[in-house]
Amino acid sequence: MIPVSESSVQLPADKTHENSMENSWQILLKESQISPEALIKELELPETYLEGAKAGHQLFSLRVPKPYRDRMQKGNPYDPLLMQVLPLQQETLDVPGYVQDPLEESGSNPIPGLIHKYKSRVLLVGSGACAINCRYCFRRHFPYADNGLSNERIEQVVEYLQGQPAINEVILSGGDPLATPDNRLRNLIGKLAEVRHLKRLRIHTRLPVVIPQRITDELLEMLSESRFKVIWVMHINHANEIDTAVQNAVKQLTEQGMTVLNQSVILKGVNDSLSALTQLSETLFDTGILPYYLHAFDPVKGASHFDVSDQEAIELWHELQKELPGFLVPKLVREEPKREHKTMLLY
Repeated sequence: MIPVSESSVQLPADKTHENSMENSWQILLKESQISPEALIKELELPETYLEGAKAGHQLFSLRVPKPYRDRMQKGNPYDPLLMQVLPLQQETLDVPGYVQDPLEESGSNPIPGLIHKYKSRVLLVGSGACAINCRYCFRRHFPYADNGLSNERIEQVVEYLQGQPAINEVILSGGDPLATPDNRLRNLIGKLAEVRHLKRLRIHTRLPVVIPQRITDELLEMLSESRFKVIWVMHINHANEIDTAVQNAVKQLTEQGMTVLNQSVILKGVNDSLSALTQLSETLFDTGILPYYLHAFDPVKGASHFDVSDQEAIELWHELQKELPGFLVPKLVREEPKREHKTMLLY
């Protein structure tokens, strides 16, 4: 992801006119970049991890907010939250079959900032910034600098959508679309509302999970006033990511009548066990989130150490069916280049 800069996060000049709780997410976002040395010291990890963390950090910067770090177990290098964000020496390996653009999104990018792969929906790169840099991210090499949504490009997007009546849904993704200020989101959503055949707005985000303070009154008001049906798709891979603050953030969304779903990625050492996936689904539902997708791993360069074979994933999914009611079993899918829909793994 691109670094969070002064241009991407603008703190108000006069904070006396703003609610401090509403602004705390911006402060936490700005402070989410942390050095490998600081992270290892804070979490009381063995210094033997430092060299690899520095090497991985050079390829893809370390970024993890304080609220998320606070949920990690100190002294445990195998903490499932830490494993998702800690750079490792393995990231420097050039492993055959692991590429920079595993989904070949560059071939479905008719306008900078817009990805059109599916018939009825498009994806907009709402922001190139993230609050957290997940080491397995399939967009860790994405050219965000070339895909920023300037005001001029937003007008181009609207013009493109006006000429595509089959499209009824816009997905805001990134990076993380909530890494951008509310006033910029308001402008973007207002422009999209001019396209009358659009019905739904889907927000793919990790920010309410890693910085729950992001769910502000202003954001809730903006979305509840929109004519769109709003669907949230969180990205949570392990039950330990959900604490009281996350539960409260999700409650604010569901109280506004918004649908909240979750998509996970099956990751070696993080959630590739029956107990981890079962607990994840149960905790999601207790929080008001419905399990939606369990993604097979995308072979992105630098993240081969997270890969779980399709056969292992399918076997786990079968076991999950025995443990849970059907509405708590996410669909096991893979996204393949040039296909116009998700591919269900053969069950």
